[in-house]
Amino acid sequence: MADVLMQAAEQISVMDHVVHWIATGVEAGGVAMLAVTAVASTVLMLVDWRRAGRFAPAYKAYRRNLGRGILLGLEFLVIADIIGTVAVEPSFHNLGILGVIVIIRTFLSFSLEVEIEGRLPWHKGGDRDSDEDDDPVAASGSERSAV
Repeated sequence: MADVLMQAAEQISVMDHVVHWIATGVEAGGVAMLAVTAVASTVLMLVDWRRAGRFAPAYKAYRRNLGRGILLGLEFLVIADIIGTVAVEPSFHNLGILGVIVIIRTFLSFSLEVEIEGRLPWHKGGDRDSDEDDDPVAASGSERSAV
């Protein structure tokens, strides 16, 4: 009986380590997404600025691309927080901290979405399926997405 309990405890310990490494990997992916998007968006902005000879459209595309990358990175970080808090160390204290983190990141995501789209999410116009239909810069083909 003691051997069975020892094996179960070892399996739980191994599983905790695996889940911890998964959470760390997802978190690293989120940070990498933020860094790669920042660099790629900046390069695309410089190329568009040079090609078009005008800064304003290139800057608008830059902000949209950078915002999209930040949103994606935040999603990865929220996933990592959920995995790390719920699967690795489930306690009421950690769940409370997770709740605050998710609320803050959700607010940031919402704010970025409003900034990128220029309107509240529930004020979408018509039956359009594409974000490019809403953006004259994207519709003209001068905006490229880094994400």
